[in-house]
Amino acid sequence: MDYEQFKSQVFTLTQIDLSSYKEKQMKRRIDALILKNKFKGYDDYIIAIKKEKTLLEEFVNYLTINVSEFYRNPEQWKVLETDILPELLKHGKNLKIWSAACSTGDEPYTLVMLLSKYIPMSNISILATDLDKQVIEKAKLGLYSSKSLVGLPKEYKDKFFKVAGDNAYQIDNSVKKCVQFKQHNLLKDTYPTGYDLILCRNVLIYFTEDAKEEVYRKFNSSLRSGGVLFVGSTEQIIKYKELNYESHKSFFYMKL
Repeated sequence: MDYEQFKSQVFTLTQIDLSSYKEKQMKRRIDALILKNKFKGYDDYIIAIKKEKTLLEEFVNYLTINVSEFYRNPEQWKVLETDILPELLKHGKNLKIWSAACSTGDEPYTLVMLLSKYIPMSNISILATDLDKQVIEKAKLGLYSSKSLVGLPKEYKDKFFKVAGDNAYQIDNSVKKCVQFKQHNLLKDTYPTGYDLILCRNVLIYFTEDAKEEVYRKFNSSLRSGGVLFVGSTEQIIKYKELNYESHKSFFYMKL
């Protein structure tokens, strides 16, 4: 079985379209995983992941690049706090917010803590989605290492976290209640609509240009007019005008 046939089998099994990811990078990751598990090649590996649920979960977890931390790129969160949110909150306190490809929950939970400075927590409701079931379960648990919290402002750490053993912190239930986690495939599933703010950061760098453009178009349809898309620090949208966005600030794009 060659890589093309392997991609087809993976899609049938998981609905993950490997053709939408940069091939060289993805193939290298998969080959390393096959080698780690001591399989001879794609044929043996496909048979194994069809039979063993734990191997399949490991495979999906390995493909979905879960590098996450609280308050990642602090200067961008400052722009969100001082420039973007005040504008959005002019439309009312019940903002519709979607954290797409949320990984282990660091991002939507950061947003809850930030918003809590300006609106009651009873008004905060964030949809957080990811392709990977395992990271969603971890996000729901809300248990983090001290490394994940390195960049988080002290005021949030003191107010919303409790020490939970050596090098571990548990996030407060008041924050967890504000986030609804769901599994979602950005390349396949229907997108929700009517959003004021969508965050999708440090994920699309792994997609092909065509796949990126399709996702940005779908995000545009998900936003209300004047809604904002917040992207990662290496993901500036070059053809934003063609996609019906206005560049609001670096890494923030407003739907026209």
